[in-house]
Amino acid sequence: MRGYTTADVAALVGLTTRQAREYGRSGILDPARDDVGRYLFSFQDLVLLRTAKALLDARVPQRRILRSLERLKEQLPTGRSLTEVRIAAEGDEVVVYDEGRSWEPESGQLRFTFDVAELAARVEPLARRAVEESGGRASLDEWLELGMQLEVQAPAQAKRAYARVLELQPDHAEALVNLGRLLQEEGEVEEAAVLYARALEASGGDQSTAAFNLGVALEDLGRLDEAARAYRRAIEADPAFADAHYNLSRLLEREGDKLSALRHLKSYRALTAPGR
Repeated sequence: MRGYTTADVAALVGLTTRQAREYGRSGILDPARDDVGRYLFSFQDLVLLRTAKALLDARVPQRRILRSLERLKEQLPTGRSLTEVRIAAEGDEVVVYDEGRSWEPESGQLRFTFDVAELAARVEPLARRAVEESGGRASLDEWLELGMQLEVQAPAQAKRAYARVLELQPDHAEALVNLGRLLQEEGEVEEAAVLYARALEASGGDQSTAAFNLGVALEDLGRLDEAARAYRRAIEADPAFADAHYNLSRLLEREGDKLSALRHLKSYRALTAPGR
């Protein structure tokens, strides 16, 4: 998937082609260029442009829109699909809802929300067609992006896209985690655990997410001691991983280590406290 044109942006998020080009020149987005210099936007760019459209509709000044987009770009999760994220805005401030948590740099009054998954569903036919037209010659990054965009509407094809990434690079941590998550959702927990473990052995990628997902899979398999070790590894990689603290607290409570369980539960509550 080489990217989405300004015409695609107009159809998918409602901005004009002129507006899309202006945001492309802003320095906040990271569009590529085709052979004749036209912008080609990534899916993350589409998420930012969809946010810009909502803020424009709310009559937020352009200067504040650019500031909000810059902050949102810094806060979007990395190392996994963006389709799990919901985005809202209050006034000129962007709010991100992800994995049961939310955060906002500033406060405001007006609110809008949209699911990134809904945008992904609209993008999916374009992504599928682009790779089909490539005749299988898509790059590793293009196969990865395709997989992330197919997850909502076509998980079976998303799995094939991730498998293609792993053919090109067997230790690609992000593809291992994403493929593992899809398999786990289908009940293939043993296979998912193997992929998460491979992701932890690979260099790069989000080690905290790989370790946490491994912990969940091992819990599902009844391998509780190993699950606790995985959650500890997730916390070592990211001490602010609230859900890892919570799950580890449950396992420690079950083992009778009430003091350690309470410590991790306190960490979880502090990390998820309102206003954090």
